[in-house]
Amino acid sequence: MPNSSANEDYLKAVFYLGRDGGKVHTTDVARQLGVSTPSVTSMLKRLAGKGLVDYAPGHGATLTEEGRLAAMRVVRRHRLLETFLVDVLGLDWSEVHAEAEVLEHHLSPRMVDAIDRVLGHPSEDPHGHPIPDTEGRLRTRELLPLEMLGTGERGTVREVRTAEAGRLQRWKELGLVPGAPLVMRRRQDLEDVMHIEMGGGREFATGSEGVKGVFVERS
Repeated sequence: MPNSSANEDYLKAVFYLGRDGGKVHTTDVARQLGVSTPSVTSMLKRLAGKGLVDYAPGHGATLTEEGRLAAMRVVRRHRLLETFLVDVLGLDWSEVHAEAEVLEHHLSPRMVDAIDRVLGHPSEDPHGHPIPDTEGRLRTRELLPLEMLGTGERGTVREVRTAEAGRLQRWKELGLVPGAPLVMRRRQDLEDVMHIEMGGGREFATGSEGVKGVFVERS
């Protein structure tokens, strides 16, 4: 029988992959977790038996309410850990995802509450993701991918969604961090080139792949 850490990893994966409201397919979970599709099928069946997911082979999976609450507990631990590692221990934001992935399975509720208290009850992690509260509630915002901003439109970076350390490091160098204002100065859509100006007047050019995972709020 898979251990609770594996259960939590699967629940979290289904949450992230299905956050836009759609059903999550086994191939997507397999890619996310780096496991085989048959392994995903077997695990989803077990989680369905526990009442944590609704799953039918060939039709995808969604979290039940109980499964969503369980996933939120893991997401809360993960995001609080990332915040602790950056704000208290001084680790770089490009390094903390992998560390939190390991540590998140080994914290008691008491320890999670203590970390939350020491941090001053933060509402977001270092990558801009909202931190679920103790009841599993997650604040939502109207965000759009940076590459969808039109010429002349202004925005503020709110979230960066990637686990790739190199990508995070590059975005940090460019100033693409939560809270940073920017302007889409001009677009060359046929060439897939965008010219983006950050606060302070610094401008850089990039293709859509270079900012894929950066989400902004229109200003």
